[in-house]
Amino acid sequence: MKNNKKDTTSDLQKISKTPLDKALRPLSFNEFPGQQSVKKKLEVFVKAAKSRKEALDHILLSGPPGLGKTTLAHIIAHHLESRLVSTSGPALNKKGDLAGILTNLKKGDTLFIDEVHRLSKDVEEYLYSAMEDFFIEIFTGEGLDTKSVQFPLSPFTLIVATTRVGLLKAPFRNRFGIIERLVFYEKEDLVKILERSALLLDIKLDKNAAFEIASRSRGTPRIANRLLRRVCDYAEVKNLKLIDQKLADFALNELEIDSLGLDFMDRKILFWIKDKFKGGPVGIESLAAVLNEEVDTLEEVYEPFLIQEGFLQKTSRGRTITDKAILHLK
Repeated sequence: MKNNKKDTTSDLQKISKTPLDKALRPLSFNEFPGQQSVKKKLEVFVKAAKSRKEALDHILLSGPPGLGKTTLAHIIAHHLESRLVSTSGPALNKKGDLAGILTNLKKGDTLFIDEVHRLSKDVEEYLYSAMEDFFIEIFTGEGLDTKSVQFPLSPFTLIVATTRVGLLKAPFRNRFGIIERLVFYEKEDLVKILERSALLLDIKLDKNAAFEIASRSRGTPRIANRLLRRVCDYAEVKNLKLIDQKLADFALNELEIDSLGLDFMDRKILFWIKDKFKGGPVGIESLAAVLNEEVDTLEEVYEPFLIQEGFLQKTSRGRTITDKAILHLK
């Protein structure tokens, strides 16, 4: 018991100095609930690479936002005992931006690129030789004096994450030795995540309250942790020391999160399709226009869950609402 208390205190001290999402991020496969199939395979691949003393094959992780792609990149680097260098697709505007990162990588380092589908075509193609043969071309001089020099790179592992794997070109996808897709979490796994977060945050959370929050978290750990913090706000204002199911239910209803995890925007999407477009089909551009929302946001944030839960259908003619959604809206 003493050891557990000491560990919790240590974690809380780290949290006070670290952004909350990072503080709650697990550092090992054992601390990472859910995604069992993906996790087991990655553990094998990491152990095999370490035993061969080689760089792990490049990894492509896809799936809706908030499912743990970035977390898995940190866990992989931790188990490889590797330095993790993180960036994102929008941050790499030019070949020079990428070249500066690649040339500073040391042997065995791990490079993580989030939102890789937002890389420009030139930057994406610049990665090809780096991934396959560990070199990049650097051009010196100008005009007729321009020369191409092959700059060798230290063997490294590239891990990329995307919510839109379909936007990646086939030559790029084919250069990844490991391709895995993350799926929405079961409620039981989200309960484990919430209980771990509550322990790190020194919050008293009973099992029924954890299940209530998990049930409304859209199968997504990031949302579960966000809702936990908001429920904690209600507990603090009410001066309650324990979060029970009654408080969780009250707080989530106040946040307009219904029993199936649909929020105001989800219901607005379904209502617009049902009432304004007579149930569909409706094109995504038309839907984005009437909702005053970006197409990418609808496709990446809202649609995956609505489709997964059977509220929305995606057809060649557009989006249509289902009978299940109509019944739920009533």
